[in-house]
Amino acid sequence: MRAPTKLSLCALFCLATALAVSAEIYFEENFPDDSFESEWTYSEHPGKEFGKFVHSSGAFYNDAEADKGIQTSQDARFYALSKKFAPFSNEGKDLVIQYTVKHEQNIDCGGGYVKLFNCDLEPKKMHGETPYEIMFGPDICGPGTKKVHVIFSYNGKNLLINKDIRCRDDVYTHVYTLIVKSDNTYEVLIDNEKVESGELEADWDFLPPKKIKDPEAKKPEDWDEKATIDDPNDEKPEDWDKPEHIPDPAATKPEDWDDEMDGEWEPAMIDNPDFKGEWKPKQIDNPNYKGVWVHPEIDNPEYKQDDKLYARKEICALGFDLWQVKSGTIFNNVLITDDIEVAKEKADAIWKSRYEGEKKMKEAMDEEERKKEEQEAKKSDDAAQPDEEDEEEDEDLASKSEEAHDEL
Repeated sequence: MRAPTKLSLCALFCLATALAVSAEIYFEENFPDDSFESEWTYSEHPGKEFGKFVHSSGAFYNDAEADKGIQTSQDARFYALSKKFAPFSNEGKDLVIQYTVKHEQNIDCGGGYVKLFNCDLEPKKMHGETPYEIMFGPDICGPGTKKVHVIFSYNGKNLLINKDIRCRDDVYTHVYTLIVKSDNTYEVLIDNEKVESGELEADWDFLPPKKIKDPEAKKPEDWDEKATIDDPNDEKPEDWDKPEHIPDPAATKPEDWDDEMDGEWEPAMIDNPDFKGEWKPKQIDNPNYKGVWVHPEIDNPEYKQDDKLYARKEICALGFDLWQVKSGTIFNNVLITDDIEVAKEKADAIWKSRYEGEKKMKEAMDEEERKKEEQEAKKSDDAAQPDEEDEEEDEDLASKSEEAHDEL
């Protein structure tokens, strides 16, 4: 009975190996050293003050070497860095875009996204208006903007997702993953957990609406949309109308009031307890009510189905094209592949241990800083208070001075 078991295990292993081999990794970058300085290209587009990236694992980390990525290093700068690779198309395949972002500076306003370009990209001319295929990743600016951008280029227009996807806004590393499937659906994952998903056609304005209001249809002139009407038999009571304010009956003219000097005295006005407000007849059901008129719809002649909304004819470059007020963001672990499971495995291998290690080190640093501040505060308090011996000496001198003064 053992032979079949061994054969089964072997078959599973071979299958797993075959699946792994079939995975296409179009681009991968883990920034192991500072070779990015020569392998990636900075933009030289005129009119922009560009910042530089440095190779760093930041102020706190899990593994000082393994966690190194490229970090923005100058405040209030544009950043434009890109790299080309062998062109590919995702037609007929899934597309996965994945990378890590760490805003350890507690970013106040700045981007943390990436852009995918076709082969028309000229890296040294890249800037904010350069056409791209896909833009994906977090963007933070103040308390109002904390979103994950998912933008597709389609027929020359950049289309934003119609949903609000909230990004992580702490100081630790997070994995952002965009999955675009060949069935025109998508998923957005953060730290390997799905935060949004749906259909491309439903969540972006790729195509005109399938239905439009019939331009020939008009609401009939006698269409009555009032559910209720005034009761024609209801009459206002004769004693209804009362003034809103009346003279205060408790008010009395002051004894020293002089009509010639002070003018004619008038009592103060108060709210009238008998005031009933504006009279309105009661409402009854409208016998002519037909409901709310709904404009009939027809098929939109401009709508044309596109079963390849997901497809990019050509992708061959990835770039960081962003602005940051406060620098310090670290990018790493960039992956573009057609294999969803491979991407998930790599994300699992990266994220949890790194996040926990960063958190542990950061909390230790914060505790050390807290203790340091307490010690400094204590030193300041001690310096502000006179020494007890000095106080005793001052008291002795004051006593001797008084005795000397008495003797005189």
